[in-house]
Amino acid sequence: MERDVIRVLLVHDEGLLRSALAALLERELDLYALAVPTEEAGRAARKLQPQVCVVDPEGPGATGLAAAATVSACCGAYPGCALLVLVSAGRPGLLKRAYDADAQGYVNKDAQPHRLADAIRVLAGGERYIDDSLALSFMDATRAPLTERELSVLSLAAEGLTVAEIARGLHLTAGTVRNYMAAITRKTGARNRVDAIRISQGAGWL
Repeated sequence: MERDVIRVLLVHDEGLLRSALAALLERELDLYALAVPTEEAGRAARKLQPQVCVVDPEGPGATGLAAAATVSACCGAYPGCALLVLVSAGRPGLLKRAYDADAQGYVNKDAQPHRLADAIRVLAGGERYIDDSLALSFMDATRAPLTERELSVLSLAAEGLTVAEIARGLHLTAGTVRNYMAAITRKTGARNRVDAIRISQGAGWL
């Protein structure tokens, strides 16, 4: 591998999409991409010592941003490594959590293919990259509708736990959990708990 080639670790849990993204990057003469599933990210990072890690946090096999968190931890071992996430517009919660995972680059999954390579080069140069089409979603990400406690309650509800089970798990009273659920329903504009879960998952808050 030539010295000036940018080393890219591409993490995706869907084999077909992982191969397609790798093939896309292989067209670029200044990029070298190693594509792996999340479970192999740590080992691959130690081998490659990447300059940029690319991850799709919306992929299957991991809850929330577990994949991004895994890659972010790998990047922490290599000071010159930057985290780049592939996200969809209209999911402000996911953007917020990607930011909290210390992502330096954000590319819209609906963007033209060359945007990914451009973003990788920008990050490898030590700068941040935010796709213009994600600007509105980023603004929405600063206005999180739910508190951390409310998200904790809703996350457990999404797992199918009853009010009593949520109360025991979070060391709350059943009445307090019901109050949280009422606030969640109001803040999300939902009709009921199931609708609140659907809305929050769609926006990426869960």
